[in-house]
Amino acid sequence: MSNEFGFSIKSLRFDENYTPAENTRLTTNFANLARGESRQHNLRSTLNMINNRFNALANWDNPKGDRYSVELDIISVELNIDAARSDNALPIIEILQTTIVDHQTNQRIDGVTGNNFSSYVRDYDFSVRLLEHNKGKESFSVPEQFGELHGNLFQAFVGSPTYKECFKKPPVICISVSTTKTYQQTENVHPILGVEYRQDDDSLTDAYFSKMGLKVRYFMPPGSVAPLAFYHTGDLLNDYSNLELISTISTMDTFQKIYRPEVYNANSVAGKSYQASLKQQDHSLTRIVYDREERSQLAIAQGKFVEESFIKPYQSLLEQWSANWSANR
Repeated sequence: MSNEFGFSIKSLRFDENYTPAENTRLTTNFANLARGESRQHNLRSTLNMINNRFNALANWDNPKGDRYSVELDIISVELNIDAARSDNALPIIEILQTTIVDHQTNQRIDGVTGNNFSSYVRDYDFSVRLLEHNKGKESFSVPEQFGELHGNLFQAFVGSPTYKECFKKPPVICISVSTTKTYQQTENVHPILGVEYRQDDDSLTDAYFSKMGLKVRYFMPPGSVAPLAFYHTGDLLNDYSNLELISTISTMDTFQKIYRPEVYNANSVAGKSYQASLKQQDHSLTRIVYDREERSQLAIAQGKFVEESFIKPYQSLLEQWSANWSANR
């Protein structure tokens, strides 16, 4: 990567005592759960759900369903425009690192890096740039080079010495499927990831993540009611162990039940042809407080913040770096 830029990583444990750091993006789902009167109940309940889900999937040599627990660390990635300085760092990305604790062998096992994905520049792209581009237009369209800067920054980070010093394998991002696309069940069944679904028309999110160097597969794990989207490089089914895959399923299936109960806590299981809907009434709510409306409002506010503090002041430098990076990779 260009010598002008540098990456640094900060780690913060996500547990029942978690308090968002001062510079944490407020749209981050973790920060949303950790505010208000219900904060400790939210956090404790979320972690219990993750551990229960992990043990239900890792059920071999686990007769009491309590062999494993999952530890979560929020990884905040900061970009230094000038690698020689540290006073102009912008927290551009937040992901999750999972660690599996085997209480039978007293081992700590690296889980998947990635899982949740949160980004200031993505807030800007979707909540500011895309909205302004389509304001007053009759038909929806995407701006030129939409997502290219963000995708190049992400790929530069994953390819950087900073990433490779901290993490052994490429990231896997696990998020909800699109509500605008229809997914078809296939005959392919993986023992951990479950039933594979496919769809032939990439969503806007699929296209955005492809610029991050990530391809996607959709699986509905055993015990889940809807498929999840797994964004990855390499071979998802063979590059990661069963326990690693379970770490991301248990973590993100739990978060999706909280964030999108209409889809992931529905009272019926996805069929052979499936389209997710946030208008689905037949679903159950977790007892965990999550303010989805607040998150949407904050995404716009923080997208405008990054526009004013990062995109506009460094626009020419960012455009030049991004063009050079694309040309030379």
